Amino acid sequence: MMLLGFDLGTSSIKAALLDAETGEPLASASSPASEMSVSAPRPGWAEQDPETWWKHVVAATAMLRDAHPFDPRSVAGIGISYQMHGLVLVDRDLRVLRPAILWCDGRAVESGDRAAASIGPDLCFRRLLNLPGNFTASKILWVRENEPGVFARVRHALLPGDWLALRMTGEAAATASGLSEMILWDYEENAPAGFVLERLGLPASILPPLVPTFGPQGRLTPPAARALGLAPETPVSYRAGDQPNNALSLNVLEPGEMAATAGTSGVIYAVSGRPSSDSRNRVNPFLHVNHGPGKPRIGVLLCVNGTGSLYRWLRRLLAETAGAEVSYDRLNAIAAAAPAGSDGLAVLPFGNGAERILENRDPGASLHNLSLNIHGLPHVARAATEGIAFALRFGAEILRDMGIEVRAARAGHANLFRSELFASTFASAVGAPVELFDTDGAQGAARGAGIGAGAFETFEEAFRGLRRIRAVDPDPALAQPLDDAYGRWKEALGRILGSAVRS
Repeated sequence: MMLLGFDLGTSSIKAALLDAETGEPLASASSPASEMSVSAPRPGWAEQDPETWWKHVVAATAMLRDAHPFDPRSVAGIGISYQMHGLVLVDRDLRVLRPAILWCDGRAVESGDRAAASIGPDLCFRRLLNLPGNFTASKILWVRENEPGVFARVRHALLPGDWLALRMTGEAAATASGLSEMILWDYEENAPAGFVLERLGLPASILPPLVPTFGPQGRLTPPAARALGLAPETPVSYRAGDQPNNALSLNVLEPGEMAATAGTSGVIYAVSGRPSSDSRNRVNPFLHVNHGPGKPRIGVLLCVNGTGSLYRWLRRLLAETAGAEVSYDRLNAIAAAAPAGSDGLAVLPFGNGAERILENRDPGASLHNLSLNIHGLPHVARAATEGIAFALRFGAEILRDMGIEVRAARAGHANLFRSELFASTFASAVGAPVELFDTDGAQGAARGAGIGAGAFETFEEAFRGLRRIRAVDPDPALAQPLDDAYGRWKEALGRILGSAVRS
């Protein structure tokens, strides 16, 4: 018995095949080989054609079959992870009406501000735990305000994962977790936020019927099965946004647990046992995948845009200087030659747009306390590593202010977490041990499919094949140098922002 998982990202579709008996990954694939293109018809916009996603789902599935041939009838369930906060609009025939508006598209900010004023910020935080911001509900309003001809034909508003499930099953549906991403879930009523639709003048029918995060979400239609090389009626049994799913892939399900990523952006996703919000809207709570009546599980998401992008920028500069490619391993070795605390040098990693944890301010990336007589390339590289960890520590302090204590973190053994220096710096700066695992979003989606299809009787059983690479504990020898350096880092940030910085 096999399980199939897909991770619908902005740049690619990843797919994974798992053995349902052992939980062991059997094969993985990614399509395209480079990156899917993102269209920007205007500055700040970001769109993709959903049919492009489907083309690469088909291609990635074919790669899996080539890498590990299997009987199509052996697939017990399909799981879907997807880029959060996007918008796909379909008509009454469930056909796509316009290109998908992606999570990174900034056009709906003003629409979100008007929605917050109409609903009332206090009511938003009490019942939605968030302001509408630039999330999916605001994108729906933007289409109504700016493309009335399109909006007049809308039957349902879907998230990217909802559309992919529709493409597979022919059925439009949503999950409670997904509606919370859209800022259309009422935490007081534990139901879709009908009061928001009413206040914003949106028809209740714009939301499709609810299906469980784990459980029956439809079955493959004959045309979809033929395209994928799978059996008709194969069940789709799980879907979740990429960050909740990343937490699931790491078995992060209970209060006090935290999932971390450090790719192009850096993310901390912490699980809380009670609904709570940040009145300054610097972090965003959503329903976690295992939330249920009487057992609230809220995933609180914080994001730093400029993490891996800073490291990539440094690597590119070194390559231009050296006239040859410089590996990340080489960059890490250079950074390790400087002492903890970087002899007073501080780097702010905010160079990739407005930062939500800084209340949507954009201070840019910068170096501080530079001494031409002391600092060299190793100091710059180490201060960059520390600056990324400090930005995530700053976000973790926001979580603590909300009453969310982080006792431990888990991360995939990928991107910056491949670096022993970064992993140790992160664990020591945040003050929590970090476990690193061999997993990804597509594997998480496959495990979720197994839970939803009943192939696994418990969550514990679903993670039998999850392989831990290593654990990284906070280093006592780094505690004081990093605390001192973090103080200097916050002072530098305060100078840039023009005010003292507090979490």
